[in-house]
Amino acid sequence: MTTSSSQRGVGLGMPELPAPDYPADVRARLEPDAREIIARYPDSRSALLPLLHLVQSEEGHVTRTGMRFCAEMLGLTTAEVTAVATFYTMYRRRPSGDYQVGVCTNTLCAVMGGDAIFEELQEHLGVGNGETTDDGKITLEHIECNAACDYAPVVMVNWEFFDNQTPASARRMVDDLRAGRPVTPTRGAPLCTFKETARILAGFPDEREGAVEAGGSAGPASLAGLKLAKGESAAARVVHPRGAAPHGEPAHEPPHEPPHDPSPTEHLSSHDAPQDTSASDPSHPAGPTAEEGE
Repeated sequence: MTTSSSQRGVGLGMPELPAPDYPADVRARLEPDAREIIARYPDSRSALLPLLHLVQSEEGHVTRTGMRFCAEMLGLTTAEVTAVATFYTMYRRRPSGDYQVGVCTNTLCAVMGGDAIFEELQEHLGVGNGETTDDGKITLEHIECNAACDYAPVVMVNWEFFDNQTPASARRMVDDLRAGRPVTPTRGAPLCTFKETARILAGFPDEREGAVEAGGSAGPASLAGLKLAKGESAAARVVHPRGAAPHGEPAHEPPHEPPHDPSPTEHLSSHDAPQDTSASDPSHPAGPTAEEGE
């Protein structure tokens, strides 16, 4: 007696239909931009990455229609385009928010409070990793190292830096984004939506006033090695633990100084002294420590 696939509970399914094309007006708008991108490269295949950013700027994520468009413009198969689009995490495969809020949970940011920030935002926004709020404003995700360890813990919004964050400051930031209030990155260009960011990454100029002139990508700790390489030297600075005195010296209370918020040009490193964002701070516990392998 032969058992059919349906009786065995196996669904063979139907082949997926080809992706639909863009509407005529959208395609007419995208094709000149695509040709401009392709013309930058001696080998047209090299234009695939910026082309994927271009189609992502249209819908906020890379759709099957967008991959079909890239394939047709470059003379590739949709399988070749899909292989690239699914390899890089910067290309979204499903609808996402206007603002991609990424919390660094790599080693240094994690121990400085990144894990606590991520947990706070998950609870506050009611979403998990890679999920989007109901209003379509925020997509939350944990991300790997942003090469900004001297500002740990770091949160990025549409690839712009928000340095030395705490659970409270990160919560205020996402509330402001959802409410449409102005939010200014610690350094770099002013914020724009994810679609606008994708178009800039495709290689088109950022035409917003003052965006190109905005700077401040490196801070004192980041530049210390460069200064040493140039022969510049600075006075040695030793930071001791709270309440501790240098070896051989009597303990004493540090002089009282008024609180000081560093200006955007200072950006004191999180390594310069213990910060409230450290996971070791009782105000921001990181939770129990698991044994290796657990």
